[in-house]
Amino acid sequence: MGIHMQVIIALLLGIKRNGHIFLGLIFGIIIGCFFPSEQYPNVYKILNFAGSAFINIIQMVVLPLVVSAIIIGISNIGDSKQLTKLGGKLILYYGIITVVAVSVASIIALVIQPGLSAKGLIQPDIISHIQGYVTDAINYQRDNISQIFLDVIPKNPFSALSDGKMIPIIIFVTVFAIALSKSGDISRPLVSMFESIFAATMKITDWIMYLAAPGIFALTASAVSSFGFGVFQNISKYILAVALALLIQFFVVYPLMLKIFSKVPVTKLYGAISEAIMVAFGTASSSATLPLTITCCEKRGISNRVCSFVLPLGATLNMDGTAIVQVIAVLFLTQMYGVDISPLLVIEIALLAIIASSTSAGIPGAGMITIALILNGIGLTPEQLVVGFSLLFTIERFVDMTRTICNVTSDAVVASIIADNENELNYDLLLNQESKEQG
Repeated sequence: MGIHMQVIIALLLGIKRNGHIFLGLIFGIIIGCFFPSEQYPNVYKILNFAGSAFINIIQMVVLPLVVSAIIIGISNIGDSKQLTKLGGKLILYYGIITVVAVSVASIIALVIQPGLSAKGLIQPDIISHIQGYVTDAINYQRDNISQIFLDVIPKNPFSALSDGKMIPIIIFVTVFAIALSKSGDISRPLVSMFESIFAATMKITDWIMYLAAPGIFALTASAVSSFGFGVFQNISKYILAVALALLIQFFVVYPLMLKIFSKVPVTKLYGAISEAIMVAFGTASSSATLPLTITCCEKRGISNRVCSFVLPLGATLNMDGTAIVQVIAVLFLTQMYGVDISPLLVIEIALLAIIASSTSAGIPGAGMITIALILNGIGLTPEQLVVGFSLLFTIERFVDMTRTICNVTSDAVVASIIADNENELNYDLLLNQESKEQG
């Protein structure tokens, strides 16, 4: 039996264990098809309210969870050599996954050329105008990368906390946690407090999961009701390119990473995190899925030491699914507006996508917002590409739901690889999932 079929079977077994969430997805699609938002605005408002409430409830625990998990994770590591070792592996594996992701996305977008099928929607004079902007940008290399790095340094960590700016928060909390680990026994009461916060947020997560099925139902139904199916004709190649790139990442890149860098069976890992995958699809938010991702990984044998260090950082910094969509979306827009795509421009787009995806918040729609950063790097703004952006936003919710699956899965893949490398993975729990559940 081929590895891809084994992966599908593992996911199906995971769906069987979490059938209530899967039914929420299916009924959400059905209701969304029968109640389009244009014809039934009141139904859509109710569904959208219920889905948004579910996301808000989950988001409620994300900030205390991320802060407490990072502090506990770094404090438990303690030894600076071990911290450097784990941090180095985290950067290495996340780096490999993201570079492969943008490379695959670039190749697929250049081969399929999704923007050409929508080029007829743009007036020739607008195309000429846009080409002039890009030419000027390439000649003068207007670049904002230095400012981006300055913006992620928290001038006021409490302001970053109140605004929910995750990257500055993580930078501050990481430095603070390292300082705590170096402060000796005097810091132990504060670390114990964060351990209590972490335990409480995980307990709240267990309660929230009772609302998973109706929450996923409402989110899926509102998404399908909103985007409909008529828009697919003009951007069918864009959808094809995104789907193909995400499938390659999910069924080829992640299994290869597991096989090359660890002994973790991909089918067992995918089966273990299937519940998190379904919630990721329904919420379209890797941050909102984080509590469940941690729960799934710890229950299946990945140590808390690794989970609390790797997964919160991954949920904020590792967005390879988002990077894939951003590369294809920007190349779609450049093709649509007739911009000359040179090899240098493709490399620039790919590099900017890596930065932009890392600065994306793990919430619905954030990936599309940070596309503006990539466009700015090549001399354009979303306001200049109104027609193209309107097409992308029409199906953004659906695309967001699919790319979040990759974002969440890659976090679990890297966590399991690092856990395997560090002997922090209980293979009895991972390999005997069914017997543990039945027992």
